[in-house]
Amino acid sequence: MGIFSFFSKDKKEALDKGLNKTKENFFSKIAKAVAGKTTVDAEVLDNLEEVLISSDVGVTTTLKIIERIEARVAKDKYVGTQQLNGILKEEVAALLTENNSQDVSDFSTPADKKPYVIMVVGVNGVGKTTTIGKLSYQFKQKGKNVLLGAADTFRAAAVDQLIIWSERVGVPIVSQGMNADPAAVAFDTISSAVAQNSDIVIIDTAGRLHNKVNLMNELGKIKKVMSKVIPDAPHEVLLVLDASTGQNAIEQCKQFTSATDVTALALTKLDGTAKGGVVIGISDQFKIPVKYIGVGEKMEDLQAFNRTEFIDSLFSEGN
Repeated sequence: MGIFSFFSKDKKEALDKGLNKTKENFFSKIAKAVAGKTTVDAEVLDNLEEVLISSDVGVTTTLKIIERIEARVAKDKYVGTQQLNGILKEEVAALLTENNSQDVSDFSTPADKKPYVIMVVGVNGVGKTTTIGKLSYQFKQKGKNVLLGAADTFRAAAVDQLIIWSERVGVPIVSQGMNADPAAVAFDTISSAVAQNSDIVIIDTAGRLHNKVNLMNELGKIKKVMSKVIPDAPHEVLLVLDASTGQNAIEQCKQFTSATDVTALALTKLDGTAKGGVVIGISDQFKIPVKYIGVGEKMEDLQAFNRTEFIDSLFSEGN
């Protein structure tokens, strides 16, 4: 029991530290929103609306939260400002529950999918390659055999970076270098995974193509060749987003969800931003589960997203 308690505590400390900037920004603004007030009235709600929007929760999601709090205030007749944090926490938790965010704490994959194929998408610079590396590390720690596929062949740096990560983590990689056909790389990777009896395959894809049509065609082609080897592959399309870009992350999510069937999200760089509210907004707006969050630079700082732990940390007092 002791070792599991240690890792749980370690994860919680990393999450708390990673959300520090968001918490400091968020709660200082809420304190100003309720300054001099004892009850939650129209002015407090207007101020709270501004706080949520400025914390990158997003307009649509913010209005939904405010409407719910208004309904509770009307029902309970009297709600003190001291209760506001608790009510806000409950409503954010309810939203994440409704939006399919999972209460998970590990890096498990379905036992009946072997190899389990993950296709990773996202623009350059969001931490896509780093996320693949850290994800490989976490899977390897669970005793899984991981194989990487370097199908982002439009940039030499992307292939080189993934090779470096494969060496650092100690997992094999299939690479054909820059300008190789991405679909051919994906096909060879999946074929190798089947031959080697790999548990998990992670395929990197191009971060930026000339337009949405090109992106859609390229991702569609990669998925098609995968299915020739494993009919239901990819089992997961993971979109990596940089949380520190706030509303830009939401715009990127719009672009990629219109280009391919994104099934899960990874939000990176939460530790470097005060815009952690974007996790709530993206989850609500797109109804796609947030599966992983990055809360630091260490290998262990890519965490499986657990909505209960996230909310408890976000609304905890102090650092």
